[in-house]
Amino acid sequence: MPHLPTELHVPAVLHVPTVLHALAALPVLIWLYLLAARGGFWRVSSLVESEASGAVDPERSAPDSTDGSAAGALSTPAAIPRHAAPRVVAVVPARNEAASIGVTVSSLLQQRFHGSLQVIVVDDGSTDGTAAVAATAARACGITGATDRLTVLHGAPLAAGWTGKLWALQQGVDAARALAPDYLLFTDADIEHRSGCIARLIARAEAERRDLVSYMVRLSVDTVAERWLIPAFVFFFFMLYPPRWIASPRSRTAGAAGGCILIRPQSLQRIGGLAALRSQIIDDCALARAVKNSGGRLWLGLTRSAVSLRRYGSLAEIGSMISRTAFNQLGHSYLLLMLTLLGLGLTYLLPPLLLLSHDALAAALGLTAWALMSACYLPMVRFYGLSPLWSPWLPAIAAFYAGATVHSAVQYGLGRGGLWKGRAQDMAHNAARAADAPRNVPAPGVPAQGARPPGQGQGPPGQGQGSH
Repeated sequence: MPHLPTELHVPAVLHVPTVLHALAALPVLIWLYLLAARGGFWRVSSLVESEASGAVDPERSAPDSTDGSAAGALSTPAAIPRHAAPRVVAVVPARNEAASIGVTVSSLLQQRFHGSLQVIVVDDGSTDGTAAVAATAARACGITGATDRLTVLHGAPLAAGWTGKLWALQQGVDAARALAPDYLLFTDADIEHRSGCIARLIARAEAERRDLVSYMVRLSVDTVAERWLIPAFVFFFFMLYPPRWIASPRSRTAGAAGGCILIRPQSLQRIGGLAALRSQIIDDCALARAVKNSGGRLWLGLTRSAVSLRRYGSLAEIGSMISRTAFNQLGHSYLLLMLTLLGLGLTYLLPPLLLLSHDALAAALGLTAWALMSACYLPMVRFYGLSPLWSPWLPAIAAFYAGATVHSAVQYGLGRGGLWKGRAQDMAHNAARAADAPRNVPAPGVPAQGARPPGQGQGPPGQGQGSH
């Protein structure tokens, strides 16, 4: 009788996948999810507002409110009025913004649409002549009656429990009541609004009966540091807050970009006013969340007609900007910090590292994941007019953001959280006040950050930090 082998030898290629192979497959699966199932956040062409003034068709754009939810019932189109000639009041908080406030004020006063626009600049304790520059800009802009449409308020000292920007905005909102606006425009003191910018925002709000509409303004990519890191900031923000989900009444996701927010006063009143958000560092997203939770309709898009005047000349400056709000986005949770770092590692850092392995399948999976992330990032790179060669740098960029997030946690622990223009606004006692506010927790591979380029309260200009 023939001898039977006591051990069955299986070729190596038929072995059950190793732990390395399973680990290598994770980033591929994550990027397939991000590309296919996260609201198409990376499809930049669908997010960019058309430059044509009449781009929004009210009959085709009316949002669906038949979901049967409380939100749908509160914000049916019939409940939101349209205005033949809307009155808009722009509120511009400004703290030591003499270098840019003139351009901002002039660009606002030169806006043209079928309605009226008044501008209120709230000078929040500036020591550089910000108020005088704003007044001079109104006189020099060449628009008849421009000086009558500008009000410069000298802000009161910061009230206890408020962040600087929200306190300045509150004073502007109080002053705006006498003008009976149909819309309030919250914008930063370092944003230039080009022709048609406000008209298109109003058209969007009117046609779709939105309570709050917002632009992610175009950020500067003049320096090498900006070209490397700023498009990724917007990319990460949209990954965390997909605009399609923001606009949908069926989704709980809410977000806005604080550099350019148009909101109906009655919607602001419905949430309890800015006082309900007074200690929020990422104030723009907190505002959007409160409006949506109260039944309001939101919209967020990209634009080329509102641009940031702020420049970041070094990696350190951008790192400081990211660090300002990153740990706040995580709810000051060290557990979430660890999970976020793990997610960043698996999603962004592991793929290129797998190329260094001696395993052909693991390296192939790593290359696939790296190619998927580069393809996902490419539309944002192209929006900023940069070479496609910047898109494969996303792993290194994510590592930088991870470091800034850790730095944010360290700064918070040292009592210097949210430091902006001499004010440390993200402190433990402020965190206690904001503890009940719901947050959007990052999905795997979604880095935590504030919004915003853009605090969404104190990220880059256009995301709510611009003045405070």
